[in-house]
Amino acid sequence: MVASAGSCFTDQPNSAASPQASHWAISSPRSLVLGRAESTTKPQERQALCPWPPWPEVPGLYGPSLVITGASSGIGAVYADRLARRGYDLLLVARNRERMQDLAKKLAADTGHKVELLAADLTDSKDLAGVERILREDPRITLLVNNAGMASTAPLLNSDVTNMSEIIALNVEALTRLSCAVAPEFVKRGSGTIINIGSVVGVAPELLNGVYGGTKAYVLAFSQSLRHELADKGVTVQVVLPGATATDLWKKAGTPVEHLPQEIVMSTEDMVDAALAGLDQGEFVTIPALPDAGQWQNYEAARQAMMPNLSRMEPAARYGIVRAARA
Repeated sequence: MVASAGSCFTDQPNSAASPQASHWAISSPRSLVLGRAESTTKPQERQALCPWPPWPEVPGLYGPSLVITGASSGIGAVYADRLARRGYDLLLVARNRERMQDLAKKLAADTGHKVELLAADLTDSKDLAGVERILREDPRITLLVNNAGMASTAPLLNSDVTNMSEIIALNVEALTRLSCAVAPEFVKRGSGTIINIGSVVGVAPELLNGVYGGTKAYVLAFSQSLRHELADKGVTVQVVLPGATATDLWKKAGTPVEHLPQEIVMSTEDMVDAALAGLDQGEFVTIPALPDAGQWQNYEAARQAMMPNLSRMEPAARYGIVRAARA
């Protein structure tokens, strides 16, 4: 599904992203819509729309900024709250501009930080290219939270293949392209943080729909490779694997969260607070619900121990293959 050619970290112009890609317009339902909410303005003025500038017009005017996808509600909205309170200006990206506006006004009033809004459908190539352009061109951005995602609880045989393709486009392609847009810029600066929101189904795909589990396994594998590649370049990568979390994702996926055993459901606030605590502690993989971190460490140690034996000249003895005589 990832359509770009060449190296993930080759910073090449994207012809799909026009110079006007980040300017708001209301004439087209596919337009990128941007808004700013600032605590220094009157409440009724905070809804004024304006473009997200590609670079600071006055050095030092803006503080460090971050981008959060899927930020209109749930996990993304809580990340926005917590990170604004940590001192960041925000660019919130989601399809639902109205909900983001409500969140932005509250965050700006509560924290005094600038909150920018970008209404974009990350399964639409033009919208996605516009977000990529911002990540490549705006030096204020120091942190990306890849949170946007879709899920399904339907068995694979009962699933609509078009819906499965949309899940792959958002959970895999969008996350990959946004990471590939920002990573080279972080490397140039020698600092930056990428947080990828995965799921426990990435290591336990039997629990839910196999396509959804497969996309989250990709998020984990991609994050592992990304961390390995960027290890000596000053860039931090974290992958968060939540269990069941109390968001409206469940209802959209086909099973309202109220139908789940409540003892397995974590609040969004607790999930994000645990994830950020894991980031502060230097964790690469954070599983908010896992009581014993040693279980993951043992899992990872077993994976590492297998790696030298995964590709060999000879089949394993248990298969009983008699080697052909060498000439």
